[in-house]
Amino acid sequence: MSKPKKTPPNFETEAEERVFWESHDSSDYVNWKQAQTALFPNLKPSTKTISLRLPEVLLERIKIEANKRDMPYQSLIKVWLSEDVDRNRT
Repeated sequence: MSKPKKTPPNFETEAEERVFWESHDSSDYVNWKQAQTALFPNLKPSTKTISLRLPEVLLERIKIEANKRDMPYQSLIKVWLSEDVDRNRT
């Protein structure tokens, strides 16, 4: 028979909760054998805005390729960068 689980305290802030979990074992509070996988299909990854200077001719060529694919040129740049990083990571 497993011991009863403790109830975690109520936290005023996320920072307070973070400090608590950094110093306490979650297995004292959660029965991980009963845990289920959570799916978040609408969760979008965090993004950061950057400034990137490109030659005008290159930007026009990128926009033409994006139009051929019926997608925004910024999205095409992200796809190309992601593919290149995935292909060339060591």
